[in-house]
Amino acid sequence: MGCSLHTDLSETPRTRVAVNGVTIPHHAISREAQNHKARSPLAAWTAAARALVVRALLLSEARRLNITAGSLCDDRGRRETDEEAMIRALIEREVTTPVADMSACRRYYDLNRRRFRSADIFEVSHILFAARKDDAPSFDRAREAANAALEILAREPGRFAELARAHSACPSASQSGNLGQITAGQTTPEFEAAMQDLEPGATTEHPVETRYGIHIIRLERKIAGQELPFELVRERVADYLADRVHRIAVAQYVARLAGRAEIEGVALPMPADLRVA
Repeated sequence: MGCSLHTDLSETPRTRVAVNGVTIPHHAISREAQNHKARSPLAAWTAAARALVVRALLLSEARRLNITAGSLCDDRGRRETDEEAMIRALIEREVTTPVADMSACRRYYDLNRRRFRSADIFEVSHILFAARKDDAPSFDRAREAANAALEILAREPGRFAELARAHSACPSASQSGNLGQITAGQTTPEFEAAMQDLEPGATTEHPVETRYGIHIIRLERKIAGQELPFELVRERVADYLADRVHRIAVAQYVARLAGRAEIEGVALPMPADLRVA
């Protein structure tokens, strides 16, 4: 049979989703949608429907081939369901992927050296005027206090430590506002963006708003990350390439199954984007 794909989903999905005439219930799709982060409920529902279509294709093929497998446990003690074990065994039997040799790993490393660096390290200080954004009067007062402190620092930049000790609502006040050494991902996105825009010794010219309140930030020092040698990351590169090749091979296998199936209600993405539920 040819593959019949339709994508006519309304904002409140009512389209029948089926594989070879077997309907995937809407309640199952809605339950699966909780596992898919998306920009809207409809997008999450559509991603869930696609994942369950892929699952149905694989289970149907496993049953056709009389695949059986015992359930395995992961390192956290979670055991596979019988269907998950069947899908795993099917893929292990039917999908073969080449192993990335050393030359392939080296080639990928040479083309992507910027990915293999140690993290930049920032030594940073701040003055926190604590306030919650949902408390507008308090947030306005914090902003006014921060602006007043910035005016003082514009005239007398050497008073940063003094102002931090006197006014900061962070425990780092006892250290003159010094937060020590931090790397990307250890602060809020707004704080990190402002910090990365600074040159060593510079202080933010405007208050920085985060969920904790208003900050004045000073970058004390930056230690740039260093390129990591191939010998140190070759196992990571090999694991990445093996995972990527495997995902592509599975996606291509699913695409072949879809090409022989009758699918209603949702369109599967291109092979490189398919994901097994």
